[in-house]
Amino acid sequence: MILDELLGQLASFFGGSSDTALLSTSDGLVLTLALQCIPLAIGLILSIPLAFARNSRRLLIRNSVWLYTYLFRGTPMLVQLFLIYYGLAQFDVVRSSWAWNYLRDPYCCALLSFSLNTTAYTTEILAGQMRRIDWREIEAALSLGMSRWLLNIRIVLPSALRRSLPAYGNEVIMLLHGTSIVSLVTLADITGIARRIYADTYNPFEPFVMAGAIYLILTWLITQLFLKMEHRWLAFLRPIAST
Repeated sequence: MILDELLGQLASFFGGSSDTALLSTSDGLVLTLALQCIPLAIGLILSIPLAFARNSRRLLIRNSVWLYTYLFRGTPMLVQLFLIYYGLAQFDVVRSSWAWNYLRDPYCCALLSFSLNTTAYTTEILAGQMRRIDWREIEAALSLGMSRWLLNIRIVLPSALRRSLPAYGNEVIMLLHGTSIVSLVTLADITGIARRIYADTYNPFEPFVMAGAIYLILTWLITQLFLKMEHRWLAFLRPIAST
């Protein structure tokens, strides 16, 4: 494996074992992927009803969702993580509640912070695409006697999900890069492992180059995945080649 060879070369710089370097990097990679995939799944599930609420005709509902998305899109993810991990601990009502068993764990705080953040972005992506659906599709569905609920489920939501793929792919990549901040709350993700190696060896170049290379590979894989999804589900948007 190329990764094994690179880790072996990297370990030689540190005077350590390639098995130890591989184990540490593998643990950091698993943690990074977990901190990305779990919030993405939660965010996608929550963003669907919130996107409909964002386009609601009721002013209170629409503005409530707008306020939530504005707050989490308008503040840095690092600030949000610090407020949840460090800030909530100062309230007695939080420390005396059942939630404290989870909020004192940096992993749970990171999952909560990332889930709230990606839900806000995904909600706005979906809501924007829902507003861009061609009115003729809506009229055609209504002319067939579809109810509003059936219209949303069979026409509006599938169309919005397909058209959201390019923007959502960027959100997935941004969340991957955003997971690197968890090293500041003691979690050993890819960046956290690199920081620990740097602290042990006082050599910043090799560990951070390796961390950057892993992020580049993951970004390339995500990009290729979304390109294939767009090629399949957005084929109707491509211009027809002239004969």
